[in-house]
Amino acid sequence: MLIEIKNVSLFFGTTPALDNLSLEVQGGAVGLLGPNGAGKSTLLKTLLGFVQPNQGTAAVFGLNVQKDPLGIRRQVGYMPEDECLIPGMNAVQLVSYAGELCGMPRRDAMQRAHEVLYYVGLDEERYRTIDGYSAGMKQRVKLAQALIHDPKLLLLDEPTNGMDTSGREEMLELVKDISSDKGINVILSSHLLPDVEFACHEIIALSHGSVVIQGQIESLKQNKGQAFDLRIVGDSETYITALEGHNYYVEVRPDKQLRVTSGSLEQTDTKFFFQLAYDTSVQLRQLREVKHSLEDIFAEVMSVDAQ
Repeated sequence: MLIEIKNVSLFFGTTPALDNLSLEVQGGAVGLLGPNGAGKSTLLKTLLGFVQPNQGTAAVFGLNVQKDPLGIRRQVGYMPEDECLIPGMNAVQLVSYAGELCGMPRRDAMQRAHEVLYYVGLDEERYRTIDGYSAGMKQRVKLAQALIHDPKLLLLDEPTNGMDTSGREEMLELVKDISSDKGINVILSSHLLPDVEFACHEIIALSHGSVVIQGQIESLKQNKGQAFDLRIVGDSETYITALEGHNYYVEVRPDKQLRVTSGSLEQTDTKFFFQLAYDTSVQLRQLREVKHSLEDIFAEVMSVDAQ
């Protein structure tokens, strides 16, 4: 078991940051999702022993986070969301220093620093002072310092923050390579669903400090009924009411298009929509089946949680 958390609650004053949270993570690339304030960063800091839960237990690699936090940190690389770089240093100095803090001999840390900086795409800029780096370059340095000691687990907190489109894509390719080719377990915390869907195979979604959904992304998609985009002309309210009467969920998009999702896992014959249009005296102008995205799943669980 990579991570095991049982009934963990953590309060900041009287506000629960984690609320009776329980979960298990076997390994691989796992996305940690949730809106701001959901408890994502607090959970990562709890796993590292930076903050102590008020109740419950948590373990990483079978090590208790309260009793052996240093034993956990020796095996974990952490890329925080906040600025953590030391002014005045160049990338080689900072990354090798991070390696020494992890217990690596200075010569080994220096050699390894060059390797990981090359890996993250900063080999030509590694002797420049970090103060002059762009936001994207600083994110790469943060990733490099997290990899310096060959961790078994990588905790990434909003790794694409401040990056442009191309930089974001390159960072996600690195994360995917780290988990799939390098064999390092990854927990990717992000509010950007496309990032998680691209780089991870499993998700954990938090809301108000509790788990609202966990599972393999593809399995979660398959557990939803078929979805269709429809465009109609006529009395849309009548048509929508009729659809809902046949166990379909209807979302009216801003462009007046209807996203219709079956409440059943059975296959829908598209002739049904044309027949219903005829019965309700509307014209069906567009019909296409759409594949479920992670955004659909996340929006659904968040709306249920808010009720």
